[in-house]
Amino acid sequence: MFGLIGHLTSLQHAQSVAHRLGLEEYAAQGLDFWCSAPPQVVDQFTATSVTGQSISGIYIESCFLPEMLANRHFKTATRKVLNAMALAQKQQAMITALGGFSSIIFENFNLSQLLQVRDVSLNIERFTTGNTHTAYIICQQIIAAAQRHNLNLSHSTVAVCGATGDIGSAVCRWISYHLPQAKLLLVARNHDRLQELQAQLGHGKITALNEALAIADIVVWVTSMTQGIELHSDTLKKPSLLIDGGYPKNLSTLVQHPDVYVFKGGIVEHSLDIPWQIMELVEFAKPSRQMFACFAEAMLLEFEGWHTNFSWGRNQITLEKMERIGVASQKHGFRPLI
Repeated sequence: MFGLIGHLTSLQHAQSVAHRLGLEEYAAQGLDFWCSAPPQVVDQFTATSVTGQSISGIYIESCFLPEMLANRHFKTATRKVLNAMALAQKQQAMITALGGFSSIIFENFNLSQLLQVRDVSLNIERFTTGNTHTAYIICQQIIAAAQRHNLNLSHSTVAVCGATGDIGSAVCRWISYHLPQAKLLLVARNHDRLQELQAQLGHGKITALNEALAIADIVVWVTSMTQGIELHSDTLKKPSLLIDGGYPKNLSTLVQHPDVYVFKGGIVEHSLDIPWQIMELVEFAKPSRQMFACFAEAMLLEFEGWHTNFSWGRNQITLEKMERIGVASQKHGFRPLI
């Protein structure tokens, strides 16, 4: 069995979902209530690969909200994700993916100091961020989007916003290797990390956000920044392609221009027809046939029997791992959403 750990996009979203589920006592509560709410198994389902293989899974709502990343609640956010991981292990999940901001919390943590959660000793081999598959899918979306709009990738300018994150750095490595003639713009908040990444790649120009947006043919948005960022169509080159790999995927509502084409990055389509609630609650167009690529990674690892932390930490994704998870993704019927 595999597990998926996720969270809703905001306090307002959590209240709305609680109302839809008839949990009025939850719908009326503020952030302090959600800080104390325990994780819950809210979905149990089966998934069948195009190969005919079937696996069972659970979805755990961590009750973590992005608002908890503020300093006052950061320890609470960490504790909630750890509690959700402990619940997944108690449920006998052999591999579990951390979705959304759940994985970002641990990019800078030494988990060896956090593995004891009350009576559960976490086996870190049973958890993956799903970032390798997400990076692979975003790279495939770059190719497909460029083909759809007749854009020559080899002569394009590609800006990766959030370049020093785990997914962003993997996308940069892929671009450097597969598109060496493309002009790569590296955008992130931490200048020291940008310089380290640039040195590792031997490629790419460190660029300020507004400058990059004005000249990029393709913008890959994988930043973890949740506030203080304003993105409007008048700051972007026309025409341009925007791959929204963030969470929540709301750039299509912020950027509306006929010459800016927005794609939902890190989303896969499939024919598994999964009977679950969670993709309906996050308002996917085809909830039984679409999912986050990070969640799909847990399914792929379960299908293949690779019960290991395939993706973990910051700046650790290799091209070899992307290729390996990509082969498994195609084998079991996943394809990038375009």
